Amino acid sequence: MKLLEGKTAIITGATRGIGKGIAQVFAQQGANIAFTYASSKAKAEELEKELSSLVKIKGYQSDAADFEATQKLVDEVVKEFGQIDIVVNNAGITRDNLILRMNKEDWDEVIRVNLDSVFNLTKAVTKPMMKQRKGSIINMSSVVGIKGNAGQANYAASKAGIVGFSKSIALELGSRNIRCNVVAPGFIETEMTEVLDEKTVQEWRDNIPLKRGGTPEDIANACLYLASDLSGYVTGHVLNVNGGMLTY
Repeated sequence: MKLLEGKTAIITGATRGIGKGIAQVFAQQGANIAFTYASSKAKAEELEKELSSLVKIKGYQSDAADFEATQKLVDEVVKEFGQIDIVVNNAGITRDNLILRMNKEDWDEVIRVNLDSVFNLTKAVTKPMMKQRKGSIINMSSVVGIKGNAGQANYAASKAGIVGFSKSIALELGSRNIRCNVVAPGFIETEMTEVLDEKTVQEWRDNIPLKRGGTPEDIANACLYLASDLSGYVTGHVLNVNGGMLTY
């Protein structure tokens, strides 16, 4: 029996990096998948083709930061798949700069995409999950949201906000058997990090106790645990997946 057999998951931002890794692992474990993407239709079709032999999968072009669009998305997924058991709020962006140089637009956009999107989708799935009397909501934070980082005040604020939001949702919805947890990745090597200078990347690896960057699969496996019945008594928790670079 696969860990997610018979379950349906919504994963935002799943056409690359961590989101794609989560979709792949969830499909291997039997979950039907509805995923969102912002603009890369070709990559969405590629992911559908890759995983369609394993499970039912469908991509939706949808802006997770748009409240009405997210409600429409959930309505469509319920109609198409019949249920929503798992939500992974993974959509996110960075607009890095020191506070002295950070403009209001970069602040607003990061909060909108990273934090508003988590509210939007959580709000939209609450009623269907309450009706089912079950569900697992997994929100993607970051090591930066736990400890902060110079030049990323907007990103850190959005990711720290996800932690407080998720703990509150865990308290609100626990009586309906709906769990809400956070995964906080450390330095994960994806397409985004491939453009960085190799010397800089190696210095980061050397400062991590496990001496390597994480992979999307490392994060996906943490999400798999929180999505499955193995974590049936875990809610309101922040799972740090960072190779030991932060140990609290």
